[in-house]
Amino acid sequence: MQGSFCAGADLAERRTMSQAQVDKFLLDLRGALGKLESLPMPTIAAIDGPALGGGLEMALACDLRVAGHSVTKIGLPETKLGIIPGAGGTQRLTRLLGLSKAKNLIFTARSLNAAEALDYGVVDYVSDEGTSAVDRALRLAEEISSNAPLALRAAKQAISRAPDLALEQGLDFERASYEGLLTSKDRLEALEAFKEKRPPVFKGE
Repeated sequence: MQGSFCAGADLAERRTMSQAQVDKFLLDLRGALGKLESLPMPTIAAIDGPALGGGLEMALACDLRVAGHSVTKIGLPETKLGIIPGAGGTQRLTRLLGLSKAKNLIFTARSLNAAEALDYGVVDYVSDEGTSAVDRALRLAEEISSNAPLALRAAKQAISRAPDLALEQGLDFERASYEGLLTSKDRLEALEAFKEKRPPVFKGE
């Protein structure tokens, strides 16, 4: 059974908004999605229903996306409505998929089902039949959270900077991020746990 996510803007409401209200809405949305994207910890969007327009743009601001097995509507339909994605869709989708695939989805305004979205690379996981995206996202979150919090934060920061930096600059940034972890208590705990053949107990220190 399909749940919910975010089907995008309320088009009936949008018709009653002035240009100034639309401008403020888009500015606020950009700020909110920017804050979501810049959270220091890994984020996962659990898509258990339609993720269209701004809904998909919100999911794209997360690090990973999980779709429910029965979800049938994932896409950016804006060009059918005489506009383009206005909350980062043209930028984040292109960074995720590359130019050709992003153009294809945005130009056609096509909606994908969960399996197609996985094949296309829009989502990273699809839940098993009879289970929800939330179920699969929680399993993924448990897998991620078993690792060292400081390392996850540093990895996210280094990966997120990669598209903006030349390779040598990126390698320098990676090295600086790596070196900052060497003296952490979690790093020492990981080494001790490996020696003792036990799972490490990380504290984010």
